[in-house]
Amino acid sequence: MKNQLLLFLVNLGAMESMYMTEQQTTKPWFKQLWPWLLISGPAVAMIGCIITIYLAINYQADKPLRDGVQKQGLKVEQLKDAQPDTQVKK
Repeated sequence: MKNQLLLFLVNLGAMESMYMTEQQTTKPWFKQLWPWLLISGPAVAMIGCIITIYLAINYQADKPLRDGVQKQGLKVEQLKDAQPDTQVKK
């Protein structure tokens, strides 16, 4: 019985020392791969969103229309009370 208790305590001490060496050998979070893989998805989506907003503002902005023309969405209509620019002057 005494030998079994001594063997148990020795094994317990070996397990504690193994646990301590395992803790000492783990890397900090920023040196591991998994956090960067988890961060990369949302980061790429944010960069894509910023690029899309930039392109939409600078390249796809509505261009000014002629006088007498109204734009509603994709539909362009000429106003009824405006004189068309294509009339021939005499």
